[in-house]
Amino acid sequence: MRLRALLTMLAVAGLLLLTGGPTSFAQQARQAQPQQPQQRSFFQLFWQQPAQPQVVQPQRQRVAPVVRRRPAAPVVVRDDPVIPKVDVAHHILVIGDSLANLLADGLEDALEDRPDLGVIAKAKPDSGLVRSDFHDWPKVAADLVAADTKVGLAVMLIGLNDRQALREGETVHEPLSPRWLELYRERIQAVAQVFASRRIPLIWVGAPPVQNARLSTDLVTFNDLYRQQVERAGGQYVDLWGAFVDSENRYAAMGPDVSGQTTRLRLGDGIHFTSAGARKAAHFVDVLVRRLFAPGLQSGIIALPVSPETGAPINPELQAGGIERLIDQMVAGVPVISLPAALQAKPAAGPILPLTGTAGPGEQALLVSIPEARGRGELAGQLDRIFGEGILPEPKPGRLDDHRWPR
Repeated sequence: MRLRALLTMLAVAGLLLLTGGPTSFAQQARQAQPQQPQQRSFFQLFWQQPAQPQVVQPQRQRVAPVVRRRPAAPVVVRDDPVIPKVDVAHHILVIGDSLANLLADGLEDALEDRPDLGVIAKAKPDSGLVRSDFHDWPKVAADLVAADTKVGLAVMLIGLNDRQALREGETVHEPLSPRWLELYRERIQAVAQVFASRRIPLIWVGAPPVQNARLSTDLVTFNDLYRQQVERAGGQYVDLWGAFVDSENRYAAMGPDVSGQTTRLRLGDGIHFTSAGARKAAHFVDVLVRRLFAPGLQSGIIALPVSPETGAPINPELQAGGIERLIDQMVAGVPVISLPAALQAKPAAGPILPLTGTAGPGEQALLVSIPEARGRGELAGQLDRIFGEGILPEPKPGRLDDHRWPR
């Protein structure tokens, strides 16, 4: 028995020796840790062939393709807005003397944002209304309008060269003499009638002050004639005088421009505009131009009947001061008979009628008394007691105004 047990133990020990023995718990813990080189048994070292060395094939590195990029186009930043091209719908005809040429330049700058309006400068330096043998403005204006069907507005600035004698046949009239003034008025009317007969609006720009005090004094007289005759013909007059004088109403070469900055407005000759002065003069015309050619208003223009002689509206209410006279007539209750039947209006305000009280003899009252206004009956009497006498109605049980206690 003992020999058998001994042989069994030796067999087990030999088996353990050949297989390397069981793995202990400590060895299992070590296997959980980073792997260490395993210890081999004598049987593994003796019988196992040496492992072949592994040959590691080098991996090819993928090289990204080289993409050649074109240089980016330079970015151009423009200060001025790009205005799309628009067909010119209306031409603004600027005529007159050398100041009118400068005014046309300033007006063109002012209307940069209106590509539908084109400025046509047809001024003639050294021209005027006196020397019709040198430049006949009524005839020239009629030819310009007939040649250009797109003329929608005329602008006139003249007067610098009109301080000279005016010839009537063999008679020579001195400047600003009574007959000279009459003939000068007729020539202003002739120019205004050219545009009035063709229903073309006319803006007549008054001459600005100049450095020569004597010429400035005469220009004041010219401007008064321009205003009277142009407004009578249905045109509009623009006064530039106040924009080119100082606080004492004297000629000033320096002054604020359209942006408010003080700069030189007149050239060294004391007559002509600088570019800033021309732009400032054009500002006062630009306001009227934008009013006349406001988008959406052109289709609503109604042609008014005008006199064939002067081109002015024949209706008294459409002439100078006619609207004011019409309002006075309407307020006074005077019937308006000059207007067509479709346009006749009732007075804006009638006689004052009292709302309450007793009307006098010959007067009418809308409401004679408060009871009559409210009517008759129990409800009307209750309203009279509440609002007239200040007596509140008796409270009803359970209503909010019932303050009796206990309820």
